[in-house]
Amino acid sequence: MVISVFVDGSGGSNSGFGFFVKETGESFYEKKPDITNNQAEYMAIIAALRKFEGTSEEVTIFSDSKNTVNQLNHEFAINNEQLRDLAREAWSIIGKFSQLSIEWVPRNKNLAGKMLGS
Repeated sequence: MVISVFVDGSGGSNSGFGFFVKETGESFYEKKPDITNNQAEYMAIIAALRKFEGTSEEVTIFSDSKNTVNQLNHEFAINNEQLRDLAREAWSIIGKFSQLSIEWVPRNKNLAGKMLGS
């Protein structure tokens, strides 16, 4: 089975991040004040990675943040030290998966964005 996990995050005064698992309907959301949009997107992906760490299933993480997806897939450089730290944390978990992909999805197709009301 392929597990499809949609992630989303938003920064600013009412910031937070979360994910939605398409196959099970499970969702997760955490409020996290005063983070940027990019930090929220990374934190959403890290939360999803932690949730499925150790699974033998194929996992696909969908994010509507092109920047984050491309950075984690080593296609874009990361020039911000805080984001670099979050990417390192994500990569350390990514290395534990046998079948994982992180893909961009348009905002209007992001099931987590709909769930999180963004």
